Amino acid sequence: MLKLFVALTCCFVVAAIASQPASGEQPGGAKAADKAEKAGEKLLRHVVLFQFKKEVTAAQVQEVVDAFRALPSKIDAIHSFEYGTDVSVENKAAGFTHGFLVTFRDEKGRDIYLPHPAHKDFVKLVGPRIENVLVFDYWSAK
Repeated sequence: MLKLFVALTCCFVVAAIASQPASGEQPGGAKAADKAEKAGEKLLRHVVLFQFKKEVTAAQVQEVVDAFRALPSKIDAIHSFEYGTDVSVENKAAGFTHGFLVTFRDEKGRDIYLPHPAHKDFVKLVGPRIENVLVFDYWSAK
């Protein structure tokens, strides 16, 4: 039951991210991914949701967001990147407030990203600030 709840929460947050204005989109972000999908190219989506600890300040949260936003300029394997905060009216986010969608062209891209020094530095920054994290990878539909 808990797994179903977490999966549904993930879907709701991803839908909220997808409906966000493009202000959180990096150059070549969702528009490039949409073009790739229309061309029949499957893309690997890496969804990351954060629930921050109560004592984490707004400035510390922003530092995490800024650090995550910087990863596409440091890791060439990232095809596109989007982020946003929960705007769902259903109140089912289970404490997750920030969502990030990192897109790769293939598994090789993700395999480069995960052990990359810039990603490892990011994990060191965010680790002590989060209460919970949910990571969900999927292949986009053709």
